[in-house]
Amino acid sequence: MTDIETRPTSRVLPPDVTAEQFEKALEAFRDAIGAQHVFDTDETVRPYYDAFPVTPNDADFAPSAVLVPGTTEEVQAIVRIANEYLIPVHAVSTGKNLGYGGSAPRTAGSVVLHLGARMNRILEVNDKYGYALVEPGVTYYDLYDYIQEHKLNLWIDAPDLAWGSIVGNTMDRGVGYTPYGNHSMWKCGLEVVLPDGDLLRTGLGGLPGSNAWQLFAPGFGPSPDNMFEQSNYGIVTKLGIQLMQPPPAAQTFQITFENADDIQAIIDTVLPLRINMAPLQNVPVLRNIFLDAAQVSTREEWYTGDGPIPDDVIKTMQKELNLGYWNFYGTVYGPPPIIDMYLSIIEGAFSQIPGAKFYTTDTRPHTADDRGAHTLHDRHKINTGVPTTEEANVFNWIPNAGHFFFSPISAPDGEDAARQFKAVKSLADEYVKDYAAQFIIGLREMHHISLLLYNTKDEASKAETLALTQQLIADGARDGYGEYRAHNALGDQVAETYSWNNHAQRRFNEKIKDALDPNGIINPGKSGIWPARLRGRGL
Repeated sequence: MTDIETRPTSRVLPPDVTAEQFEKALEAFRDAIGAQHVFDTDETVRPYYDAFPVTPNDADFAPSAVLVPGTTEEVQAIVRIANEYLIPVHAVSTGKNLGYGGSAPRTAGSVVLHLGARMNRILEVNDKYGYALVEPGVTYYDLYDYIQEHKLNLWIDAPDLAWGSIVGNTMDRGVGYTPYGNHSMWKCGLEVVLPDGDLLRTGLGGLPGSNAWQLFAPGFGPSPDNMFEQSNYGIVTKLGIQLMQPPPAAQTFQITFENADDIQAIIDTVLPLRINMAPLQNVPVLRNIFLDAAQVSTREEWYTGDGPIPDDVIKTMQKELNLGYWNFYGTVYGPPPIIDMYLSIIEGAFSQIPGAKFYTTDTRPHTADDRGAHTLHDRHKINTGVPTTEEANVFNWIPNAGHFFFSPISAPDGEDAARQFKAVKSLADEYVKDYAAQFIIGLREMHHISLLLYNTKDEASKAETLALTQQLIADGARDGYGEYRAHNALGDQVAETYSWNNHAQRRFNEKIKDALDPNGIINPGKSGIWPARLRGRGL
């Protein structure tokens, strides 16, 4: 057993747990999963802090230790020990969701369960029925490589950055960009360790001998699968994800629009082309000039003065990169004659907006002389099942770059888009934060992903970014726009905005939490859901 007197002096203990109790818990964890898989020194725990912190105190979301289980049974054992000693646990797959807190827990002093380090097996890939069954450590790259190696007739659907976990992305309602872009919709069959250490398989996984666990999600009776998304009701140890078969061909296009004020016409043109999944078959994105420029350049290349980047400099960026203020990307699929027909319909619709220019990967090759073609060709990879991390180039835009998100949901309506754009851009300019944004258009909703870049080494920049985002959340809620994800520092505020009927949603979530997890062990505070013993304590 580690001598209590030699434990790291910077350790943040869990709420209501003494140093002596914590050491006993660590010893029990060592017995359960092996001492070599329990980490509690500064050197081994520090990598699990928030990579992009925005609060002044490093310990606000600091873990106390890290556990690396190798099996579902070990996860069960950890949860049972955690109940005995009142140790909160925060499970992560790979911890790569950096803009939302990464691997850092909501409650300081929690023990991080790094599931993906050892639980990283691809358990099954079924070519005939188009699905995979994976553990938390399987990344999009891992599944892609497996499919290529085994020459399977399947595509993955990856988010912008494919370095993360399929389980982690799906359970936090992440999205991709092929026709299978709504990852929540295509999950099918979960294995979940519940807060008391019991084990649940959802849907037809509850029927011994069934061969349809990954084929029909509901099973019989209530379907709890979605309750484990963005919640703290259990720990997912296996997940089924349904996969798309490749079409005969695919072509990716880019449409550039000169003026910021074009946004209303662009979005209003999208909906009738999108709602029936034709001719806009995939999840298209509308990106602004800052986001695309950050893929191929740095801010100081364009502007080194004070304040927000001036309009004349933005025009220079557009001209030299041959991009619009807004740039629209999508992919069409099918036999070549169908592709040609769909592209013709799309080009015809958007050409009604003055100044619109239409390109495809064929008509605009990516060359050293045309940096602005970079995103077109990167989107082609993403939209055709090829993982990439090129979007991480955004971190080159400013020194020591971190990013924070404001991500409201609204109807895919031009007036809503214009209102959100003007509000966010105006406030970002006031705080001198570049507004790098994209609108992701679903069938009947729109994600507005506002990427707010800041200097992680500058305390003032961090504080301003947090204050800016808090104001955006408040203003957005006032106007009827709700967040679909939140950083640890913002979860309580976002939960507070869902206030209909005296916060009926939050009260319902708390009832479920208290029933399933009376000791408040699993990630207390996640998504603003606090257990009874910690509720109202301002942790």
